Amino acid sequence: MKALILIGGMGTRLRPLTCSTPKPLLPIVNRPFLDYQLKLLKIYGIKDVILCVAYMSHEFEKHFGTGKKWGMNIKYVHEKYPLGTGGAVKNAEKYIDSTTVILNGDILTDINIKAMFKFHRAKNSKLTIALTRVKDPTVFGLIETDKDGRIERFLEKPSWDEVTCNTVNTGVYIFEPEILKSIPPGINYSVERGLFPNLLREGCGIYGYTFKGYWMDIGTIDKYLQANFDMMSSNIDFQLPGKMIQDNLWVGKRLKWGKNIELTGRLVCGDGTHISDSVQIQGNVCVGNNVIIGKGCSISNSVILDNTRIGEGVRADGVIVGRDCHIEANSIISCKTTLGNGSIIKRYSKL
Repeated sequence: MKALILIGGMGTRLRPLTCSTPKPLLPIVNRPFLDYQLKLLKIYGIKDVILCVAYMSHEFEKHFGTGKKWGMNIKYVHEKYPLGTGGAVKNAEKYIDSTTVILNGDILTDINIKAMFKFHRAKNSKLTIALTRVKDPTVFGLIETDKDGRIERFLEKPSWDEVTCNTVNTGVYIFEPEILKSIPPGINYSVERGLFPNLLREGCGIYGYTFKGYWMDIGTIDKYLQANFDMMSSNIDFQLPGKMIQDNLWVGKRLKWGKNIELTGRLVCGDGTHISDSVQIQGNVCVGNNVIIGKGCSISNSVILDNTRIGEGVRADGVIVGRDCHIEANSIISCKTTLGNGSIIKRYSKL
């Protein structure tokens, strides 16, 4: 089985982080997000991967190359203009000559692809959509299935009195190649709003595979932050980077650790990190490579990306700090703040 990953979007909901980095390369606990998707595929023996790229496509080729470093064979299919999910799949049609698992490029999951494929084969399905159950079905498009998993209806963001189930599309699919004949070429086209309802109307047997594992769409600031925290809390089973030196601390190489540091939560540090004296760390905190945190700082429930300097006495709670930032002394950065790469916050600022 092959895999195709849809990573052509501009990630507008994650700005300013995506102004200079494509969404799938944003780090989740100090690793590019797409690394986790590739690792998941490799767990299930999938080594041939097609990346559908558009926005900042050169960054993917620079990072992943041919895939040799990952023990994979990676090919790139470029979009000259936005094609949507269906158009992007159609654009890669020449490479889809066998059963293919397709993933949206902003889905963090530990779905058992082997089990999904077994279900797909058992149903003799041409198209299988992975489903998960959610607490609030009104913010998603629902998918109703019968007792055998055959899809009966798509219901887009229903009101509570319209809710009949709580299973939603996760952005993970298994396609047989012949399905692509139903996608029009060369136009912006959606599999969710176009292909899937059309196949249902035509009586094509399409199925929903419901799984109980972890699933998160990282496409917003809140969800991106939560994905980092979930990974640190072991809610999803991927090994954290660095060396675990105690049950709440993972460190990279060349760590500089000051005196009287108070760690009451979980901390992951990248390579070359310097945490000065009397720093307080609470909740989940992820610190990238070559980050300096000054004396007397208080950091809680935050993600700080590479090469950032934080001055003495800074307080940060529930924030995301981009790469190459400089936060000067005694500044206060409050919850929900996101700083783009290269930001400079002058001393005593309050955000």
